Amino acid sequence: MKNLDTIIAFAKQTVASEAKAIAHLEQFIDTEFAEAVQIIHNSKGRVIITGIGKSAIIASKIVATMNSTGTPAVFMHAADAIHGDLGTILEDDVVICISKSGNTPEIKVLVPLIKNFKNTLIGLTANKDSFLGKEADYVLNAYVEKEACPNNLAPTTSTTAQLVIGDALAVCLLDLQGFSSKDFAKYHPGGALGKKLYLRVQDITSKNQKPQVTLSSNINDVIVEITEKRLGATAVLDNNVVVGVITDGDLRRMLSNSTSFEGLTAKDIMSPNPKTIDNESMAVDALDQLEENGISQLIAVQDGVYAGMLHIHDLMREGIL
Repeated sequence: MKNLDTIIAFAKQTVASEAKAIAHLEQFIDTEFAEAVQIIHNSKGRVIITGIGKSAIIASKIVATMNSTGTPAVFMHAADAIHGDLGTILEDDVVICISKSGNTPEIKVLVPLIKNFKNTLIGLTANKDSFLGKEADYVLNAYVEKEACPNNLAPTTSTTAQLVIGDALAVCLLDLQGFSSKDFAKYHPGGALGKKLYLRVQDITSKNQKPQVTLSSNINDVIVEITEKRLGATAVLDNNVVVGVITDGDLRRMLSNSTSFEGLTAKDIMSPNPKTIDNESMAVDALDQLEENGISQLIAVQDGVYAGMLHIHDLMREGIL
């Protein structure tokens, strides 16, 4: 049985091998690659991406990346294509066919059919001299010297190279389209990533209760307000303008430092000039401010008026933190 050091060394060798192969791809990014990008960008149709075996899995991932970055794309399995799924391809679509060897039986059957439809065919292959390489209108070179597999058989480095070329395509198309973070948010409304791009402070404060007391509120009222509103703090207002904040920490310090609470008001125990944030700011900006100041609550204001309170737990529930 191999020891841990041997396993670690072998894993590092695999990573180094693939890293070297990816770096080598840079020399293959040429005019033909740029022309292929322009063809896709100027097309009125979609991008149909097809492949067989492990290349089909890579094709699916590239489709997902393109769809999420503003380039409509559809996956079509090469084996299914020659058994009825060719109807997926529409007149204005551009087809990308992925195959390491470029010579598999399915590819040799599929490519002439695509060409017969008059669609632009882009080949992504490690062998430019293959059947696919010679028949494609544009060839994206994903050549690798060898697989990371010690037997040089299992698709490892080659599929990584295909993935990298696919990412390069998607990113170039994203740039040509002027695809922004706001566009990205439209395609990623769910999950933490999407929320970081579109969730605003007001989306949270509008759901929260709005703890508030006045400068003259007695300590009992302050305790009740913090307890009932369940945000661990309350804003202190003077004519609806925030002048202070009282947190549960302030209450604990008061209990430690005072023997009598009679006559104490919110003004006596509040922290003046609390940290605030505009209610229309992004929630992720609120997180930055909370972390920067080492606090748990942030008071939201709108046009200078108290709008509500945000707690760091709100951001945790939303998946921002």
